[in-house]
Amino acid sequence: MTLPMAGNNRAEWQESRVDLSAALRWAARLGFHEGVCNHFSVMLAPDRFLINAHRMHWAKARASELLVIDDRGNTIEGEGRPATTGTNIHVPMHKMTGHKVILHTHMPHATALTCIEGGRLEMCHQNAGRFHGLVAYDDAFNGFASDMDEGTRMSRMMGDKRVLFLGNHGVVVAGESIADAFDDLYYLERACQVQVLAMSTGRPLRLIPEATAAKLAHFSTRHENALHFLAAIRGILDEEEPAYAA
Repeated sequence: MTLPMAGNNRAEWQESRVDLSAALRWAARLGFHEGVCNHFSVMLAPDRFLINAHRMHWAKARASELLVIDDRGNTIEGEGRPATTGTNIHVPMHKMTGHKVILHTHMPHATALTCIEGGRLEMCHQNAGRFHGLVAYDDAFNGFASDMDEGTRMSRMMGDKRVLFLGNHGVVVAGESIADAFDDLYYLERACQVQVLAMSTGRPLRLIPEATAAKLAHFSTRHENALHFLAAIRGILDEEEPAYAA
């Protein structure tokens, strides 16, 4: 089924398709994917969402093969359907938090922190500092998100934060653009990787002073850097894997 779109919306939605496909492919290169599971989504309109199809490997993402679904998970544009857990997590989170982009992964180092009793992102590296005051934690694990009530519960736990650590599960990163959200996803995993490596020494973590960490969360070039990062990713894919944009 094809969704009718106005001219401006068509161009914007197509750009979102290409950006999201690039983000999916790059996430696979970085090892952020989990088989053919996990989901990235963009809210195109209050009741329209762009999301990867169920069982599509992120390394094979194509802009034209991403799905547009409604707020009940029905496919409006594209072939196939989203993962049930994708619908149940992403639709409520978009609608309740208002975030345009929701990225959910089980990337290894961030997920490792969700498997530690009282695991928290510690302010032990400058990459962690960019998330100071912007992280929420959901320590309850309720199994697979079998209905939208679970996505609603996660949304309440996330509140107005950009990052949600899901106990024994993974992470959700939200943003107002694909570039901003993917930039946060990348640096979150880098921060968690450094922390896990530091913790593995058995020595105490040396934490950044609170006042300094708070300043790191508000650096002025964050959005500009994110745009350049996504542009660089697309440039590499244009040369090496141009099918991502098809």
